[in-house]
Amino acid sequence: MASQGLLLGVLLMSLHGSCAQIVLTVSPEYTAVSPGDTAIISCTCSSDVSGWLHWYQQKPGQPPKLLIYAATTRQPGVPERFSGSRSGNNYKFTITGLTQDDIAHYYCQQSASWPLTQ
Repeated sequence: MASQGLLLGVLLMSLHGSCAQIVLTVSPEYTAVSPGDTAIISCTCSSDVSGWLHWYQQKPGQPPKLLIYAATTRQPGVPERFSGSRSGNNYKFTITGLTQDDIAHYYCQQSASWPLTQ
């Protein structure tokens, strides 16, 4: 049985206008995976955000949906196969058992300081 590929997009958007802005670096930018695979997205912060890092999912034509807040806490109703972890200024978002429904853009956002950055 041929495996149907999935493409997950990770968007990194920066809001400009502050010299003290925290920069978030995401990798990979895009990843091709297959159903049932595990996808891991990393977000590295240029300075300490004290765990105030959140992960969002956005599907075409829909507003972003908060999945993980404060680095590791799942929003109520979000399946356990979505998880977040932290090691210093490095944050990871993991999706296990990928399905077709997971095709979306995923964002990390810090809320430790203004301006908020994605």
